[in-house]
Amino acid sequence: MTAPRESRIFGLAGILPAGVVLLMIAFEYTGQTGFALAASVLAIIAVAIFSFGVRASRVAFVVIAIGLVFWAALTRSDWAAATATAAQRGAMVMALFAALTAIRNAAMTAPEIVECGRFLARQRPGLRYTALTIGGHLFALILIYGSISLLGTLATESAVHERDPEIRRQRTRRMMIAIQRGFASTLCWSPLGFSMIISVSVVPGASWAAAALPGIASALMMLVIGWGLDALYKTKGTPQMRPKETERWLVQLRPLLILLGAVMIGVALLHAAAGVEVIGAVMSLVPAIAVLWVAAQTPPTGLTRLAHVRLRTSRFVMEELPGYRGEIVLLFMAGFIGSLGAYLLVPLVQAQGLDMTSIPPWVIIAAMVWIIPLTGQLGMNPILAVSLLVPILPAPDVMGIPPTAMVIAITSGWALSGATSPFTASVMLAASLGGVSPMRAGLGWNGVYILVAGAVLTLWSLLLMSWL
Repeated sequence: MTAPRESRIFGLAGILPAGVVLLMIAFEYTGQTGFALAASVLAIIAVAIFSFGVRASRVAFVVIAIGLVFWAALTRSDWAAATATAAQRGAMVMALFAALTAIRNAAMTAPEIVECGRFLARQRPGLRYTALTIGGHLFALILIYGSISLLGTLATESAVHERDPEIRRQRTRRMMIAIQRGFASTLCWSPLGFSMIISVSVVPGASWAAAALPGIASALMMLVIGWGLDALYKTKGTPQMRPKETERWLVQLRPLLILLGAVMIGVALLHAAAGVEVIGAVMSLVPAIAVLWVAAQTPPTGLTRLAHVRLRTSRFVMEELPGYRGEIVLLFMAGFIGSLGAYLLVPLVQAQGLDMTSIPPWVIIAAMVWIIPLTGQLGMNPILAVSLLVPILPAPDVMGIPPTAMVIAITSGWALSGATSPFTASVMLAASLGGVSPMRAGLGWNGVYILVAGAVLTLWSLLLMSWL
């Protein structure tokens, strides 16, 4: 395909993920399987088209998925139903990603949000890490990976003004670490994150409502541990004097806090009042807030607010979503392969005579915290790891493990992987902005952090197992 023709095809294909969002919302609210089936078909078509414009590493996942389908067809009589279930899992992941991308797109052009990030980045040295790690957490609840891109860019811009190259390097490193750890801590509890949504969906009897408070406690532990380790790091040299920041925190953070309140309260109310699962609440509410947010922004000269919304919506569907085709292919395949792979592995594990119920429950909980970051070092996406490994285990009640304790162990491991795996988007973004390799930005910057935080989170998960 020529470049212009390829661009047009990918642009039109952006309609497909948008359609998947609408169909999955309809399925979440009605329970009609026809909507889920239609969403799965659109998702598969989207992946087929986008696969022609992604790296070979992404195409490899597609080849693996096709191989699993053939394996299932040759060995199992109910392979078609299992494949449909796997496609539905992939469509759900695709829909969630597209919905979250919508609000990220709206936020990145909001002047008040950019100014909020700039305010955090220009804090004095003694307060900067705290500001950026808390700010990174708050931004990541809405922008997900976009928080690292936005805050990281503003932080590196701020560091440029430092004359001493060594102090500039150390300052950039500390700011990027703060943003990384703030982002990773959201994976412990955020209802908008893949970590909580996937974990709740694969652990029988689990719910976000039950796991939210213990997850918030996990996030606080990660933030405090990060702050404590940073306090041990002493910057060498004398930093350039900077004018004292006089702006009030609540004034500067108000736009972000209002947005967070609207999203979190809205998701909780929809979940409780409408009886829809958290993922359905997120997929339906977040794009609506994104549209309203764009409508509230000052339109370019010559455009009405309605015309501005139409233009931004068109660009989002035809340009933004196709621009994320690599991520869309990877995320769909992680969900698909994890679901179908678990379906094929369970009989094999049973055939080996392995009795998972004989394993002490505390070993299972501890393993969940550490297996996910370990597989992340090997390039396995946490969605794939969790979707593949957890279904192999017996139900939590059979193993004598409270579902909430299992979810907290999984999301804790997911968070540790998000801070250290050189293959995750968060670490790769931090590495790019920090001017280092992903391996350096992952284990190099956070090696001690993952050991300390992992030990504390393991103990916390074990305590929950005995308390709940």
